[in-house]
Amino acid sequence: MTETNLAAAEKTPAKTYPICKTCGSDDVVKDAWASWNRETGLWELMDVFDYGFCRACEQSAEFDWIEGPVDKTAKIRALNDALRTGRSGDGMIVVTAGIRELGLDFLAEATGAVAAFDAFNADNDPHDEHDFGSLNVRGEKLFFKLDYYDLAMSAHSPDASDPAVTRRVLTIMLAQEY
Repeated sequence: MTETNLAAAEKTPAKTYPICKTCGSDDVVKDAWASWNRETGLWELMDVFDYGFCRACEQSAEFDWIEGPVDKTAKIRALNDALRTGRSGDGMIVVTAGIRELGLDFLAEATGAVAAFDAFNADNDPHDEHDFGSLNVRGEKLFFKLDYYDLAMSAHSPDASDPAVTRRVLTIMLAQEY
């Protein structure tokens, strides 16, 4: 291992893994150099460079580091938060007729309030996926919810933590439309 790799290993806590800051996927890669080892017949990592890429987003990416083993709930939560807050366009946002009828200004305020929502707790988020919320905008009680479909949008996703097989749908509605 090179001196650079040793320094990086010392800075990265044990049992962490990188996720894309945009969508929360752990399907990320970095540019690196590898050297062929004739004795083992394997490529050995020599150095890792700055350029990161997310295969889920299909774009350049910066990474956050998550502690612990790969946690599907944490991945689902990160992907849900990325869509809800507008950090990722990897999904669909749907508003109901009741929301549309209140006008474009209300719609903008409602989507902003949903993006800013952070009042998740054990009562309103029992699975810790940040997939449902209740809030008030201009005196109107709103709900938002996230659903996970397969890519064809014909059935539930086989794995909501995997953006390669999941299409997220965020629905924003008036509480009376629920």
